[in-house]
This record gives sequence, C-alpha cells and structure tokens, in this order.
Amino acid sequence: MAENYTLTYSSSAKGWPSFYSYFPEFIKGMNQFLYTFKNGNLYQHNAPSVPRNNFYGIQGNSTLTSVFNESALENKKFKTIALEADDAWEGTFITDLQTTGFINASYFEQKESDWFAFIRNNTDLPSNTAQLPLRSLTGIGFSDDVVIGVNTATITFVPPSNIGSILSNGDLFYFGVETSPGSGVYNPSLAGEVTSLVKQNNGTSIVTIDTTVAGSVVIPGVNEYFLFIKNSIAESQGVLGHYCEFKLTNTSTSATELFAVKSQAFKSFP
Repeated sequence: MAENYTLTYSSSAKGWPSFYSYFPEFIKGMNQFLYTFKNGNLYQHNAPSVPRNNFYGIQGNSTLTSVFNESALENKKFKTIALEADDAWEGTFITDLQTTGFINASYFEQKESDWFAFIRNNTDLPSNTAQLPLRSLTGIGFSDDVVIGVNTATITFVPPSNIGSILSNGDLFYFGVETSPGSGVYNPSLAGEVTSLVKQNNGTSIVTIDTTVAGSVVIPGVNEYFLFIKNSIAESQGVLGHYCEFKLTNTSTSATELFAVKSQAFKSFP
C-alpha cells in the first residue's frame, strides 16, 4: 500500500511546492494559520511554541532530495558539500558509478555563515566498477618477512623499504600478484585491514593486518610487493559519477532555513 502524504498548492506560485508526511482528515487555512483535524481533534500548525515537525504527537524530520548534474556527460568526483543555511544537515549521496556516500551533521564546519563538509564514501561498489578505488593505491615495497596468524598477518619491512608516516589504522593493505614471471606488471589483491604499525629504531616497520576483511586472500609468500589505500571514510575520496543525487535530513525541532546547496566537483581522468 502506498504511503499517505499531503500535497500543498500555492496560489502565488501557481504550482504544487511541497509534500508533507502528515495526513489530516480535514485541512483549512484561516487568519494566517493552518488548521487540521485528526481523529476528531483540532490542531493549529506553524505555532511558534510547539516543536517543529511534530504532527499529531509523532516527531518527524525535514528531508530534501535533489541532484547535482552539471556537465552530465563527464565523470566527476563530488568532493564537498556546502549549505547556505542556519544549521547543518546530514546527507546521503548516490551516483551511477559509486553507490553511496554520506555526511553526518557533526562533520560540518561553519565558515562565513555557510556550512562546509567533505563527502565520505563507503567503497560499496557494483561489480562493474570494483577497480575504481584502486586508483588511489600507494606502493610500499617488498616485504622481508610475513607471518600468518589466526585472523591476522604480520608483515615486516626493513630499509630501504620506507612506509613513512602516512599509513594508519583502518587503511587497506594489498599485495601485488605478478601477471607473469619477470613482467613487472602486478594485479593487486586485498590482504586485509591495518590494525597497527610499529616502527623500530633501526628503521624496520612491522605492520599487523586483520585478514578477516571481506575479499581478502592469503598472502602467498614472505617476499611480496605491498601497497595500501587510505581509509575512504577518514580520507574522504568523495563519490564518483556522472551525477550525484543527494538527500539531506534535519532532525531539529526548532525553526531552520536552507537556502542553497553546493558541491565542489572535479572532472575525473581515468
């Protein structure tokens, strides 16, 4: 059964501007107020003393759904979102190539009266785009030792292999499988998720990974070429697609206004 909703008509706009989730039995505008009946009771709407989005004792949220579709024939990375508003909203994002991204309301920072945040993605990709995140892989070098444990693996690197300071917990660790002996061409295979990095005084680095991550395979030897990709949530890769459909949600019970939504998008060069 379809969900009931209320559709409003504006005589000044000569159109139907809004959908509302509440469903009254009768509705009447009078003396600059809106009145409805529900279950035989009379309710006054847009009254300043009651919580916003509370209808007939049920608390709801404000939602807005729209789409960024500039330069529709080009693949783009949607990296940020900016709100011309007096409050931060949480958001979800869907594109044709990358299934979802998100922003929590707490991620926003207010600058010059606008709200800014980076779009996080969850790397949950359809099968035909499974290689997209791997474009951000960074090589480390060949390992000097690999110890396979129960649900974990420990990989040791000695100089000149240098991990540096960019690797952190939550990053995904890959090893390269050479396509043919001596070709120097490697296909990446997921080894696991980084859980710790220990650096010794002699320059040796010891990486421990969780090998229970979905899609990970057993590391075949002790001398493998390793790579990593930063955690997509922490590093904010944005979402990739020709367009980006976004849904914004505000849970405030006070009056709030949203004037415009903007995104910083870059053309993707595969």
